[in-house]
Amino acid sequence: MMGETLVHKREVELNGDRYEILVYCREDGRHFARTRFGENDIIIHDGLSLEEALEKHEKVLPVAVTCRQILQQVKGGRLTEG
Repeated sequence: MMGETLVHKREVELNGDRYEILVYCREDGRHFARTRFGENDIIIHDGLSLEEALEKHEKVLPVAVTCRQILQQVKGGRLTEG
């Protein structure tokens, strides 16, 4: 990534797994938070400040993690209809 500087790094635990949140500052002063789940699976939130980007990201990250876990269960045939 060109023109972007890592300004914050944090690990969080959700549903028994650890996830890394990286926050970058762009050349224009805006920030974005990123968590990589896999090579082609990334969640990103932007904001005017580090705090804004991080706050948005931390609110949505648990939902993203839960959705991915449910999808894995469905693909594995482990969910049953009630």
